[in-house]
Amino acid sequence: MAERYGGKYSPGPAGDDPRPRPLARQRDPVGFAANLMFAPPVLLFFVSLFRGPVGLLFGIGGAALLGLAAWLLRGGLRAEAAFDARKVARRPALPRKIMAAALTGLGVCAAVVAQSGGHLPGAALYGVAAGVLHLAAFGIDPLRSKTGAGGDAFQQARVSRAVDEGEAYLDAMGREILRANDRRLVARVGRFQAAARDLFRSVEDDPRDLSGVRRYMTVYLMGARDATARFADIYARSRDSQAREDYLALLDDLEQNFAARTRRMLSEDRSDLGIEIDVLRERLKREGVEPD
Repeated sequence: MAERYGGKYSPGPAGDDPRPRPLARQRDPVGFAANLMFAPPVLLFFVSLFRGPVGLLFGIGGAALLGLAAWLLRGGLRAEAAFDARKVARRPALPRKIMAAALTGLGVCAAVVAQSGGHLPGAALYGVAAGVLHLAAFGIDPLRSKTGAGGDAFQQARVSRAVDEGEAYLDAMGREILRANDRRLVARVGRFQAAARDLFRSVEDDPRDLSGVRRYMTVYLMGARDATARFADIYARSRDSQAREDYLALLDDLEQNFAARTRRMLSEDRSDLGIEIDVLRERLKREGVEPD
């Protein structure tokens, strides 16, 4: 009997989705300007090696402060981008960008002292100017938590904690699948992450749905993370095709379940809206108003 030819470049059911849906590339919030902030501490360190004892001490200290400021700035920019992407979010517990500006000012002050031989008033003015310019260039951290339209503050806080936990599991999945060294698997995990985040956004829109989907955001994602870690261990060593197929089947089932739960939530929301509209129409009729 003739057999249909199949492979990863062939149409049809053979292989695993030869042309996966394109994913929107997430832009790294850490841009060129933030990465450039690592250059001054490196330059200051090498220049200070040729100064006297005081210049060397203040130069190395200033380089350390500037390097720590650049590192904090990267974390602050990423935390701010994650905060902006969500409808319900707690403000960052650590104001990294503000701390980076303060450390930049101290680092510049120490650098001026190292190069000028100890003129403190002028060094302090340079430090203040550097801190202000840092804040003007990169801004400050979000200082207030973001709440959605529905639910009280307690429900919003519960949703924010649950989404934080779910995002942590998704990030861990992304890190684990990189060990498999397979770009198609990385893209497939990215599709599942997108489906899970659609569910997160639906819960943020209506926090009342949290109790019904909490197991999706914790238990299911925890299991997906653990399964990804085990698969990456096996596949990185043996390139086992059966293990790959089983893992892809697991992702298919999870994605379908998450997408179905999101559709159900949206359908329930539309049903609730229809009921509210009908009740309002009846009340208007009792008041003698005929809606169009």
